[in-house]
Amino acid sequence: MRIKLVIADEQRINREGLRSLFSAETDMEVIGEADNGRAAVQMTQNLNPDVVLMGMGMPGLNSIDATRQMIAVKPAVRVIGLANEADGQRVRELLAAGGAGFITRFNGFAEIAAGVRSVVSKHVYLSPDVAQVMVDQYVLRPPGDRPASGYGNLTPREREVLQLVAEGLSTKEAAAALKISSKTVDMHRQHIMSKLQLRSVAELTKYAIREGITALHGQASSVSSFA
Repeated sequence: MRIKLVIADEQRINREGLRSLFSAETDMEVIGEADNGRAAVQMTQNLNPDVVLMGMGMPGLNSIDATRQMIAVKPAVRVIGLANEADGQRVRELLAAGGAGFITRFNGFAEIAAGVRSVVSKHVYLSPDVAQVMVDQYVLRPPGDRPASGYGNLTPREREVLQLVAEGLSTKEAAAALKISSKTVDMHRQHIMSKLQLRSVAELTKYAIREGITALHGQASSVSSFA
């Protein structure tokens, strides 16, 4: 049986490149693509893939929370994070959200294909450079020196509001995207600013970019699927 894949990446060129490369793999099949986090969650629910390859800069709903929601609706799905560099904090957050692997694009397609085959066998897969970063930051470093982020103190809904606000959506637009009231969005924003000790939307945006929550790729989104 072929491994069913969804490619979720904010960059079209990355999605097209991976789809082309996977077309030569006889044991794998790309069944869909998504260019934002919410679309990736929807596609996981609708298409039931075995593996989701997740770019780590997803707009709309960040990659960590998208992974968490995917696991909630499809516990068997295996999510592999793809990034341009090995960021120990992002790796840790993805694995904590239920992700099954993390690979940097520097390693090339052969490493990604190996990772896919590994995670469907119920293993956790880290590319060699990612594994080294995790050892350096979370094994060899004394506990008191390990990096921490106030982001972990936010609720899932607060993280969603933070990302949408940082990506430039108005209170009304964020409320519509999350299907909640504008008053509730304002309440969440106040809680976020209090927890993170930030004083303005500009500071929230800077924080979101610094923490890798958003890269401000834009608000356009689309979903496509194919056999």
